[in-house]
Amino acid sequence: MEYVDQPISTQVLLNLLRDYNRPYDKIMELVNKGDLVQLRKGLYITTSLISTHRPEPFLIANHLLGPSYISLDSALFYWGFIPERVFEITSVTNKPSKSFILEKSTKYSFTHLPFAYYPLGIKSLQLTAKQTVLIASPEKCICDKVITTAGVNLRSKKQAITFLVEDLRIEKDQLRKLNLREMVNWLPICPKRPSFKNLIESIAEL
Repeated sequence: MEYVDQPISTQVLLNLLRDYNRPYDKIMELVNKGDLVQLRKGLYITTSLISTHRPEPFLIANHLLGPSYISLDSALFYWGFIPERVFEITSVTNKPSKSFILEKSTKYSFTHLPFAYYPLGIKSLQLTAKQTVLIASPEKCICDKVITTAGVNLRSKKQAITFLVEDLRIEKDQLRKLNLREMVNWLPICPKRPSFKNLIESIAEL
């Protein structure tokens, strides 16, 4: 029961099953019985047949592809910036973009961002006593959204505020709470730098 709220690697399972002569066969047996679900090669979670406890989707995302952190719409909704609940778990990675559909329903997507910009603004968030995830700060997930949204080129402060308030439906009071000084520090290595600069200046004038 120690691992019911954590994704479990093959190495951990092999250690737990070290008394079996053919531990890999035992892992496949547990999958076929429905005691384990294989998320991808080398990564598993237990099912409701073992325990009602489950890893949080954000934690599963962190483990599915690393390095990565929760960002974009999932982080925007978590921090209360957008009103619509998000059913796709969205993350950012410095590896090539990729997506997974797990248990026939939940989509996990990972969007590539450049290595130098990637590590900025990542927070460690404790969801439960045993589950801690990496997630973009409110400032970073907004910046990530601008950078990764195809066709978004904020040529003016007016365009920037329209994108934030009308397209993303973020309340102005929420935008006023952002740490603009931290965002300014990201400018030298930020993709879409002109858009990013107009974004910051438009928020500063609210």
